[in-house]
Amino acid sequence: MDRMTYDPDPARGPGRRRLIGWTGLAAAGAIGAGVPLATAGVAHADPAGRDRIPPDALPGGAYDRYVARLAAEGRFSGVVLLAHRGRTVLSRAYGMADAQRGIRNHESTAFTLSSAGKPFRAVAILQLAQQGRLKLSDPVGTYLTGFPADLAEKVTIHHLLSGTSGVDTPTEDKERIFQSREEQHAYQERWARQVRLTGIPGLPTETHAGGETVIPALIVEAVSGMTYWDYVERNIFRRAGMTGSAFYTRPQWLTDRRIAHPYMEVADGSVVDALHHLDLGSPNEYVLGRNPGRGFIDAIGDGGFATAPDLVRFALALADGTLLSRPWADVLTSAKLPHGPASFSSYGPVVEIAAGQWVWQRSGGNPGVGATWSIYPDTGWVGVILGNHDRNASLVDMILQEMKAVTGADPGTGGGG
Repeated sequence: MDRMTYDPDPARGPGRRRLIGWTGLAAAGAIGAGVPLATAGVAHADPAGRDRIPPDALPGGAYDRYVARLAAEGRFSGVVLLAHRGRTVLSRAYGMADAQRGIRNHESTAFTLSSAGKPFRAVAILQLAQQGRLKLSDPVGTYLTGFPADLAEKVTIHHLLSGTSGVDTPTEDKERIFQSREEQHAYQERWARQVRLTGIPGLPTETHAGGETVIPALIVEAVSGMTYWDYVERNIFRRAGMTGSAFYTRPQWLTDRRIAHPYMEVADGSVVDALHHLDLGSPNEYVLGRNPGRGFIDAIGDGGFATAPDLVRFALALADGTLLSRPWADVLTSAKLPHGPASFSSYGPVVEIAAGQWVWQRSGGNPGVGATWSIYPDTGWVGVILGNHDRNASLVDMILQEMKAVTGADPGTGGGG
């Protein structure tokens, strides 16, 4: 499932204010790669007030009480985390990671990300571009064979990352149960080569195109000589110190006590552990027939598993030059196409203005899966919400409550600036 945007006051293009905030995210005292998150936000002298911790974001504050109420009502199972300049301000875990074995969710539980992991492929592409090993203006045919000539010659890497490729989405086999990484990879390669050019490159693609996810990942493989999964684990997760993050396989998902299982609502209204019921799919129209456990490992260019603290480390590693030099990190998040009054696509997250400040956010969902991470570069905040239950409250509503707590204003009242 692709991004979940929430339109109130999303983002405009990049500027000096954003660059100042971007560098500010990695301010003195923030964690480095592989260093545990410190506890409690420590304020520094800041005449602009960027280091002020809003009361609603503190333990016992409005956001904490909101999530606790959801959990008490059976409407949230998962982890929420708020970090300011790399320091944990609020961290809460509720519900079961694996009810069958009595394992509860906790801060270090890894959750499947669904589309919230899509920006990893853009970071991978930009790393290779920064190294001079590819150009964003290169067409697909520069690196891959077996695609129709018009697509291979006209569709560039930039088109794929910016959502302007004009390619269609082939029919996906949602009921297939994969048994190995190799089987999933071979299927993804064949599936991607069924993509056809149906629009005009450079104009927005009308619907989410799966080819825009898989083809860039195949280019990463062609240039690096590694599988996409291995490349991201080595050059993003390990480099950023994301020690609890990986592209886990279904056997690992079933046995590793550190990984949350997805709890999926099925047609009779009951909720089941999707991993133990691969024969069942979701009746929800948006993810109809899907079961996240069937894939064995996430699709190429998509997903992955991460803990909430690891997603903070990812944000910090983007800010301090660990993953990309700052100009290339700026390429990742600069606004590309408008989605709403102040919401834009980028190569990675959705970028928007909310309550007068920039927010970069990416969400994803599947049956039993809801994940989002948000970076507030102007003020150094990172917010993470990771859920593993279909009866959780609306992820959009939770994001809005997080934004209200972090910014000290209601984004829905119009603070676009």
